[in-house]
Amino acid sequence: MFEKRVVNAIKYPAYFIFLIWAVHLFQFVTPFDFSYLGTYPRTTFGLRGVIFSPLLHSGFPHLINNSIPMFALSALIYFFFPRIATKSVLMIYVLSGLAVWGFGRSVFHIGASGVVYGLVAFVFWTGIFRRNVKSIVLSLIVGFYYSGMFLGILPNQEGISWESHLLGGVVGIFVAYWLRYQIETDEEPKRYSWEDEPDSSSFFLNRDAFEKTKEERRREEDNDDNWFTTIS
Repeated sequence: MFEKRVVNAIKYPAYFIFLIWAVHLFQFVTPFDFSYLGTYPRTTFGLRGVIFSPLLHSGFPHLINNSIPMFALSALIYFFFPRIATKSVLMIYVLSGLAVWGFGRSVFHIGASGVVYGLVAFVFWTGIFRRNVKSIVLSLIVGFYYSGMFLGILPNQEGISWESHLLGGVVGIFVAYWLRYQIETDEEPKRYSWEDEPDSSSFFLNRDAFEKTKEERRREEDNDDNWFTTIS
């Protein structure tokens, strides 16, 4: 069971990493350059970058820097939040691209870093919004390992799409808030045996016997006696 859960958790992240590496290697060994498929804000042709931009990278360092956290974070989400994993990753993927298209600088934006920042923010803020032990622990772990990424949202960094980082983070917070009530199986409140209310007829005394005053019980007895006298 655990092995199957691990396989399911790494399957889709591995597919995505394989895809972005295949795209980059294809560009590396051929004269093709797909940078024109990146996100170009507020233009019709730039909208295609919402889908294609995370698949494109400027070089191997850029690709490696995005591949490792992308795989680790998405696998973590698929393992610990399987019910909402696909939904959350797709929402971050699409909404971060749309946010860059709407608010980014008028240049081509490429790379999966916006999605990575969205995943980091999603895991961190899920712990804040859900407030259960699992989510809080994951939030602390991600906050510790990726705290240095905060510098990536600072503006005016040459050659870096800081807008993707910032807007991806904002989208991650939004998605964590939007899905906060869609809990996992291990987050469902446990129901204990004594909470299952049995049939009151199985008790020797009425369930409210000790909650009634002496006067109330006396009146009920009088009513019962009167009813018996009437129908006799």
